[in-house]
Amino acid sequence: MSFARSGVKRTYGSQGGRPRFATTPYSSDASLSSSPTSETDSMLTKRKRPLTDHLSNVASQPTKKIALKRPITGEKPKTNARDKKKAGLLTQLHFSIDQSVLRTCSLCDLSYTRGAPDDESLHKVHCARVQKGMEWGREEEKERGRASGDVTVVEENVTLKRGEKGRIVAVKASAGGKIRNKVMAYLKTANLALSAPDMTPESLELSKVYLFLLCTPGNTREKIVGCVVAQQISGAMQVATQEEISALENPSSSLIHVEGNLYCKPGKLPTPMGVPRLFVSSVHRRKGVAEALLTAAAKTLIYGCELDPVKGDAAFSQPTSMGRTVMEKWGRGAVRIYEE
Repeated sequence: MSFARSGVKRTYGSQGGRPRFATTPYSSDASLSSSPTSETDSMLTKRKRPLTDHLSNVASQPTKKIALKRPITGEKPKTNARDKKKAGLLTQLHFSIDQSVLRTCSLCDLSYTRGAPDDESLHKVHCARVQKGMEWGREEEKERGRASGDVTVVEENVTLKRGEKGRIVAVKASAGGKIRNKVMAYLKTANLALSAPDMTPESLELSKVYLFLLCTPGNTREKIVGCVVAQQISGAMQVATQEEISALENPSSSLIHVEGNLYCKPGKLPTPMGVPRLFVSSVHRRKGVAEALLTAAAKTLIYGCELDPVKGDAAFSQPTSMGRTVMEKWGRGAVRIYEE
């Protein structure tokens, strides 16, 4: 019996010599009048199912629902201790476009950043020292008794203009311990208030720091309300008078300009004492504290030699406007200017 196999081709492979059949695309040609064979039917029925059948089966499968655990009414959610710690460290910030964060205090003239903890704490301490001074307690007094060579009492029972009393002590740069820390802290406050740089260690070694300790009524503690730093120098410039300045068309051509209307004559004159720092807390100004400190420094800076500012034995280092007023009043116009 013969079969019409126009749509089937016999091929031979290498696996066991068994014939494999390759089907050609189905054709609707009218010449193929004979029905397909059983082998062709089995091969066509064994074809893979189309992709749409698989997708329909997947879509028809039921999806699993995840049950969410709902908290019981009244039950508080559990929080970790670490989460509580992190939540406590959070800080809320606000942008203030119309206002500047940089503020200048009207009492101490210190500029600081508002809202910064370090700046605000620094301003709080500095402002209190500028206005009221620093405490001198029992610890410093006990240490003064042990270090008698570095800390000496220059004058006792100094009476101020308003009847307040105090004493003046002189501290050498070689002093250590709590006294040195106290002196350095007050000098730092003075430098910030005067907008002056810190003194070099070499300059401090040649200096003495004179402190005015004010007695407070009803309290055993004293307060540092003023300081003067004095040192030995070799020479200073003489301050030009207002008549000499007015006689010149251009004072800067022949005189040395210090600041404002303060001019000095060129050339140095022998001057034994220099004052690089002078500071008094604002609450205790105009009581005679600065004049008492300067007089004590002129008497005791050089052992056995009392200096007279009226004779030009003292000089200031670039005084401020308030310092110039004190300088002219104390030295009666004879105090000189030197470069630190």
